[in-house]
Amino acid sequence: MIFNGEVGIIIQARMGSTRLPSKIMLNVQGKPLFKYQLERLSSLTYPVYIATTTNPNDKTIVDFAISNNHRYFQGSEDNVLERYFECAKFFKIGTIVRITSDCPLIDADIINQGISEFLEAQNPQLFLSNTLERTFPRGCDFEIFSFEQLQFAYENATEVSDKEHVTPYIWKNKSGRTIIRQLKQDKDSSTYRLTLDTPEDLELLSILIEKYKAHTLNMDQICDVMGNNPSLSLINGHIEQKKA
Repeated sequence: MIFNGEVGIIIQARMGSTRLPSKIMLNVQGKPLFKYQLERLSSLTYPVYIATTTNPNDKTIVDFAISNNHRYFQGSEDNVLERYFECAKFFKIGTIVRITSDCPLIDADIINQGISEFLEAQNPQLFLSNTLERTFPRGCDFEIFSFEQLQFAYENATEVSDKEHVTPYIWKNKSGRTIIRQLKQDKDSSTYRLTLDTPEDLELLSILIEKYKAHTLNMDQICDVMGNNPSLSLINGHIEQKKA
């Protein structure tokens, strides 16, 4: 089964978080951080789908999606690879852009650049991301791959980590056919942590939004704020990212 048509952005989202429970629905200036992310993606011409779970705790996300007119899909809580596959199959998405819901300051222009490069290549075996060789801050991550690749991973992945994290089966080239391409920038901003996983991350994001209006800035401008205010990086610079 191959869908040659629609590009779709699938954001995986759930309320469960061991280090910061219900993190994506925490409010900054009276607005859930998840809403900041979705608003920053609204400039893209491609549809956005929220892939959440059937866990009753995630009804909050379903209610949020419905009240804000966002398309959503409910699937497996632990097998996120299956959730992505079933979501892409249901909505007939031919090119999948994978994003996680803990990136409230994600930059739509960077994602758009990645999508353009992926579509120009016209190769269903291409895997394009900005995550394997990092030059962008953590918190503006994306991965792009074809439905064909996603289906092959879904049908052949056996390791728990491959199912939990969606794309390792693809970027480890377990099919033997994957072509890896990384979107990189000249300057290295990878030391900046703009993701949401801990109380320290929440503190930094709150300051950036409340004091510096970071939700209105592009990623270069946000990085300039970080560079001009070195103390900001100290807030969460010691946090170790969970390993896939």
